[in-house]
Amino acid sequence: MTATQTLRGLATTCFFADDLTAAKKWYAELLGIDAYFAFPPTGNPAYIEFRIGDYEHELGFIDRKYAPKVAATGPGGAIAFWHVDDIEAVFKKLIIMGAKEYEPITKRGDAGFVTASVVDPFGNVLGIMYNPHYLEILGAINKA
Repeated sequence: MTATQTLRGLATTCFFADDLTAAKKWYAELLGIDAYFAFPPTGNPAYIEFRIGDYEHELGFIDRKYAPKVAATGPGGAIAFWHVDDIEAVFKKLIIMGAKEYEPITKRGDAGFVTASVVDPFGNVLGIMYNPHYLEILGAINKA
């Protein structure tokens, strides 16, 4: 098995929230789309999911009562960075919507990579990134 076969791509990123109804509303406003899936489909959801981006990656939210007992109580751990075309505008929108800066907009070297992250109102770290490599791969796929 080669390294490219081990991790084939981002399938689902899941966040936890105490109030999934509020998380659903907040992220629907941020993303400009409604969640496409909720379980259970009526009443208070235990899980909701959005499909976003060029590849319809899954962004899920799980009721925090189902979080692993070893989960940290504060923000931290791995950060998934989502490509954005205008990092300054998206970062500003996140702050206006009530997210708190976790890491400021930071240039990463001279190749055009720029990152930032926030803590959403539900305690999750959301990474955003301008990533020229992402755009190169997307361009190559779209030409095929």
